[in-house]
Amino acid sequence: MNGILPVFRRSLRDSWRSLLGWTVGLAAVLFLYLPLYPSLGGNGQLQDIISALPKQLVETIGYDQISSGAGYTQSTFYGLMGFLLLTIAAVLWGSATIAGAEESGRAELDLAHGIGRGQYALESAVAVLVRLLWLGAFSGFVVWALNDSAELGLEGWRIVGASAALTGLAFLTASAALLAGAATGRRVWATGVGAGIAVVGYILQALAKQSTDLDGLNALSPYAWVYRQSPLADGVDPGGLALTWGLALLFVAASVVALRARDLRG
Repeated sequence: MNGILPVFRRSLRDSWRSLLGWTVGLAAVLFLYLPLYPSLGGNGQLQDIISALPKQLVETIGYDQISSGAGYTQSTFYGLMGFLLLTIAAVLWGSATIAGAEESGRAELDLAHGIGRGQYALESAVAVLVRLLWLGAFSGFVVWALNDSAELGLEGWRIVGASAALTGLAFLTASAALLAGAATGRRVWATGVGAGIAVVGYILQALAKQSTDLDGLNALSPYAWVYRQSPLADGVDPGGLALTWGLALLFVAASVVALRARDLRG
């Protein structure tokens, strides 16, 4: 493999069809949900339905502010469908990047061409990050484009913050999968750790909403770090956003160290 950033370039080249598919999927979800707001959330009809449900259930699924444009967008996309789609993409890409390449034998071939293990891990992580940044930016652009026609009343800079929070959560998931793959070389472990970070984080914040006595669980939940206050209604929490991105970058650095400590050719 020759040239600048060979692993990064090859990864993007090989994954463009997958990236296109996820882009289309996000667009479909956004065009399905957001235009419904004027007929559902905007006229109070949806709020009447939500009010008939148990309060704790409504708060757990994040529908307590669904009657507002910001609450509706956060509840249906950023906190639910967008989070789900980007998490799945992040787990798949993060687990395939190192662990999948090692199990298929591709990593050994790449290393035989003089690519260092640290370089391999770092370029792989950057390739995943670029794809997630695209999905986050694209979703934010579509939300902004539908803002007026769907009568959401969102501020542009808060859409940017919400998209940064969503992308950060996805990258944290991907980097956790990347680290597990670098440390073990097993895709099943990479998938389990990546998915586990997302699922446990979501469950912890849901449990914290059940009682004030459990509020401390939010400190352990990346989901709560960025979504405890609504990025679209109140602005993104800078501390939570920095913690999420910082931990993701720490996982990437740890992946470099872990892969260097293992001899894939050994």
